[in-house]
Amino acid sequence: MTSHVHAFDPREGGLIRISLTYDMPTGTGKTTAHTDTYHGRFVKLVKDEQVVEVVEFETEDPALRGEMTLTLTLTDADGGTEVLAVHEGLPRGVPPADNETGWRLSLARLAALVEAR
Repeated sequence: MTSHVHAFDPREGGLIRISLTYDMPTGTGKTTAHTDTYHGRFVKLVKDEQVVEVVEFETEDPALRGEMTLTLTLTDADGGTEVLAVHEGLPRGVPPADNETGWRLSLARLAALVEAR
C-alpha cells in the first residue's frame, strides 16, 4: 500500500486528507476500486501523549459513510513507548476484524521503523 498526503495541518482544528492505494487492486477500496481516501480534522493534540482525529471516507456508499473518531494515546513503557489506538464509529460496511488487522499491520510497521533507528 502507498499513501498520498493531500493535506496535513497538525494543530487542533487543522485539516487532514489522505489517500491509501493498494499495490494490488483488490476491488475492496472505499473511494475507488483500490483506493481509500479520507478527510477530517485534528480535534485534540497533546504533545507526547495523545492525538484525536475525526475522519470520514470519501465515498458514495452509505455503508462506508459517517464520521469516525481515532484516538492514539502514547505512554512510557520499558525502553520505549506504548501506543493505544482506539477507533470509534466504524462504518457498518467495514468489518471490525479487517479494521483491526489493518491497525495491527500499521502499528507493526511503525514499530519496525522506529526500532530501526
